[in-house]
Amino acid sequence: MTLRKWFHLFWTTLVLGSASSIIMGLILQFSDKEFSVMGISGVGFNVFNMLLCGALISVFSQMGFFAYLIVRFIAVGFVRSKRIFELIQIAVIIFVLFELIFLRITNSKTSETMISYFILPIVLIIISLAVSYWKAKLTNQNAFVPTLFFMFAVTVLEAVPALKLDIAASTIFMLAPLLVSNAWQILTLHKILDNKKS
Repeated sequence: MTLRKWFHLFWTTLVLGSASSIIMGLILQFSDKEFSVMGISGVGFNVFNMLLCGALISVFSQMGFFAYLIVRFIAVGFVRSKRIFELIQIAVIIFVLFELIFLRITNSKTSETMISYFILPIVLIIISLAVSYWKAKLTNQNAFVPTLFFMFAVTVLEAVPALKLDIAASTIFMLAPLLVSNAWQILTLHKILDNKKS
């Protein structure tokens, strides 16, 4: 990875994260009149804040991506068996899935039905499976489990601040740029490294 390639990944992720934040923020603002960014409800001011929030979330996503790559590199050195390492990642995905449901139930301030607590995890796992399938088609089948782990477990870890608020609009506002940024980074990594089958 050269500095030029890293700059390309950085700026494209920043633009995509900011754009997705503005789009999702405007959708939320026009569908929910009480939605505001930083407590101010003016549309023009909010677009600027949405841009800044999206840029910040995309940089946060990039930090998570590079942290994941470093931790994965170290973990592969410890766990020599590829099969065992995949099983560990699947176990962590299942744990995070149940923890995501449990975290939302325990932090809930409203009395919602039990089914409503399953909607977000199911949507996240479906998006993660779709991105993982796409990554495996672009590269090879070995990329499926690591991509699924990154798209689900790491995204949930990055979204914990919004999840703790237990406000649907805040969760959606943070998850949209996170998912877009994470998907973009994982799907373009092999192109940047010029290594399609690794």
